[in-house]
Formats: sequence, C-alpha cells, structure tokens
Amino acid sequence: MRSIPAPGIRFLRSFSRDSWYRGLILVLTFFCYATFHLSRKPISIVKSELHYNCSSRGSNPRNDSNSTTWCDWKPFDQDNYKELFGALDNAFLVAYAIGMYISGIFGERLPLRYYLSGGMVLSGLFTSLFGLGYYWNIHELWYFVLVQILNGLAQTTGWPSVVTCVGNWFGKGKRGLIMGIWNSHTSVGNILGSLIAGVWVSSSWGLSFVVPGVIIASMGVICFLFLIEYPEDVDCSPPLHHTAGSDEKGLEAGHSISDGSLNTSTNSRENIIDIAQGSKEPTEDREAISFIDALRIPGVVEFSFCLLFAKLVSYTFLYWLPLYIVNVAHFTAKKAGDMSTLFDVGGIIGGIMAGLISDYTGGRATTCCAMLILAAPMLFLYNHVGQNGLGTSIVMLIICGGLVNGPYALITTAVSADLGTHESLQGNAKALSTVTAIIDGTGSVGAALGPLLAGLISTTSWDNVFYMLISADVLACLLLSRVVFKEMRGWCGWYTRKRGFKEF
Repeated sequence: MRSIPAPGIRFLRSFSRDSWYRGLILVLTFFCYATFHLSRKPISIVKSELHYNCSSRGSNPRNDSNSTTWCDWKPFDQDNYKELFGALDNAFLVAYAIGMYISGIFGERLPLRYYLSGGMVLSGLFTSLFGLGYYWNIHELWYFVLVQILNGLAQTTGWPSVVTCVGNWFGKGKRGLIMGIWNSHTSVGNILGSLIAGVWVSSSWGLSFVVPGVIIASMGVICFLFLIEYPEDVDCSPPLHHTAGSDEKGLEAGHSISDGSLNTSTNSRENIIDIAQGSKEPTEDREAISFIDALRIPGVVEFSFCLLFAKLVSYTFLYWLPLYIVNVAHFTAKKAGDMSTLFDVGGIIGGIMAGLISDYTGGRATTCCAMLILAAPMLFLYNHVGQNGLGTSIVMLIICGGLVNGPYALITTAVSADLGTHESLQGNAKALSTVTAIIDGTGSVGAALGPLLAGLISTTSWDNVFYMLISADVLACLLLSRVVFKEMRGWCGWYTRKRGFKEF
C-alpha cells in the first residue's frame, strides 16, 4: 500500500508545481508582448530611409540630375512627407484605440490562447505586408495606411490577453512588483525592434518589417502551443483575488492566499491546501460581463481617464523626444536617438518602483498621484535646464522617464488586474479582459492625441509643448482625487483600529 505524503511534503510539492507554472506564464507572456512592440518599432527607424537627403549619396545615377529626392521612396518624396508619416502613425494609433474597446469584449468570450496567438499571427502578416511593399514596388499611400490600420486592429488582441492571463495566475499581494518588472517587455521589445530594423534599413528596408513580422508570427505559434489560461486547467492552485467577504475578514479568519503562494497564521498547512483546492471553480462556470457592467466597477472610469492623460505625455516623448533633443541640444540624429533611450530606462525603473511602493502601501491611486505630482515640476526643469551638460541631461531623462512612465505602467498592469478581479464581481475574474481593454483603449486615445498636438504646438515653441504636457499630468492627478481620498480614509480607519479604537 502506497504511503500518503505528510501535509508538509504535499504543501511543498504543490508550491513547487504552482511556482514553475507561474514562472512559465510570466516568461511566455513577457516575450509575447515584447514581440508586439518589436513589430511596431521598425516604422520609426525606416522613416529616415523613406525620405532621405539624397545629396549625401551623390547625383542621380539614372539621369545625373541634382535632385535631392531621387533616392526617396514615393510617395514620401514630397515636401509634405512629415504629414504623410503622421498619417501612418495615426492610422495605427487610432485603429488601435478604437479596436481596443471591441477587443476586450471578444477576449472575454473566446479562448484566450486562440485569441492571442491568432492576433500575433495576423500582426506578423500585416507587419510583413508593409515590408513587402518594398519588393512589390508599391508607391501608393493608401496601401501603407491600410496595412497600418489592419495591424493596429490586430495588435489590440495583445494587451488585454496578456494582462488577463497574468492576472489569472497572480493574486493581489505582490502583483504591483511582479507586473512592474514584467512590464519592462515594452522597452525590451522597442530595443530589439530598433536593432533588428537597423540591420537592413540602409540596404533593403523591406526586411526591417518582414523579419519582425516573422518573429511575432512564430511567437504566436509558440503561444498557441504552451499558453495556459487558468491555473485550474493544469490542476494548480488559483490565487485569491478577493474572498466572498472583505480582505480584512479573511485575515481575521487566520488565513490568506495571494500571488499563488500560501500564507499561514493559526491554520495548518493542510487546511490551507484544502481551502485553495476548494476555491477552484470550473472555467465553464465563469460568465463574461458586459461593457456597461465593466464601467460600473468602482475606479474603472477614473483610472481610464487618468491613463488617457498619462499616456498622452508618454507617447509624446516616444515620438517627439529625439527631434526635441536635435533641435534644442543640437545633437546628431544618431546621438539624439541614443539619448532618448534613457527615457525608456527610467520608465523601467519607474514601473518597478511604482509597483513596489503600491504593494507596500496598498495605495495604487496614491502612488500614481504622487508620481504625477512630482513629474510636473521635473518636466518644467528638464525643458529649461535639462540640456545644460551631458550629465544633467542623462540624469533628468532617467528621472522624467521614471515619473512619467511609472503611473502609466502601474495603471495598465496591476491596476487593470485589480479592477478586473474587484470584490464587487464576487470572485468572477472574467471581467479582466474587458476592464483592461477599456482602460488601455481610453489611454490609447491619449496616445494618438499627444503626438498630434505636439506637432501642432511645436510650431509655436517647445515651451508650449511642455506646458501642454504639464497640464496633462495635473489633469491626470486630479482625476484620481476621489480614489486617493478613499484610500487615505482606509489607511486612517486601519490606523484607528490598530490603536484599539472602535469605529461606530
């Protein structure tokens, strides 16, 4: 007769199995979304090749004319090439923003593995089609705009899916730190996309799109083979997002389960294993919620509009920072591009710090608001003294990147996952995809507006662009005031109870 393992051994085995699967999901979703950004980056690298100062390459070898546009790729050889490049950017961003609202609804009702992997394969196809225009000798603007629109729609499958999957596997306790580290996939994808596109940009720019397209499509196949949507699907213990009662009641009962790990107080490990197993619900029992019901979740509207202004600031830096450095600091284009990556480095640090602080304090909104308040004067200082020396510029770019992208990263990851598993849903985590899509879709409206407004305002002065960014930061902070007030009231109530005062 086979002996029954001791409760402690059973606990260790369960913990080891759960941790292995959670690590797999974290790494897999990290590389999945990194390839999304990898496929977005080539357009910013190839722009300089589509419209090039041909005089540096000598005279036209075909007719010996002195034309400075003979090496450009039509139709981007015209004087309005900046507007045409803007049309390409906005075609993608507007389609992405509109499609995001629809994507979350489909994401709740379709198998996540099929939905995400299908979107990655389609995105790889459309990215490659842009590059194939080089080999097919296509010079029609509508073709490139159409491909950008279709790619923007396909890429809306990515963010709701990966956040939903990570939210399904990781509970609330250390979600901010975990997702803060995990969110660095954005910068990793941007860096890899720049390096890959740069290899062929001067020789055969079509490959700058085709190769990233093949990479994201291949990653989609890997996602299809290995992605696991729910812990229950492989008999793992699900994280406890919220109990039927409040979190405080759960603590008073002497146990809590978060982040997939098991924490004990007075209960035995064996009892907690039974609790975790008893909390599993069949995947089929979950029902998706409607768009309106998702908006009614407390905090969704506030964080959505806060992200609109936060993402407006972040994407303005993404698209305009290199040009600003060239115009103000008079760096070369290559050096300005290298300097602009420091903003992303600061964003990685800011995202991790925001997650860590919000986990420790329990105040997601307060953390975002504090960073937004600090970002406003730092943006002002960077505009006025940020170019007074290389060292000053490096330090201020990293600080601004951290303060600007920290709230953006926290809202799109941990906050979205928290709201998608809100206690008002009574344990139903099927709202994750819809909530994530609403929040990021609203933020994507700001991502489309920011670069557009910066292009219009920069014709007056760069000072006015920074005033616009500072105003957006202040508005983002004000939109969270109700949630911040609620969090502070919760802290005051907890402190009062801790000192032995009874609330009536």
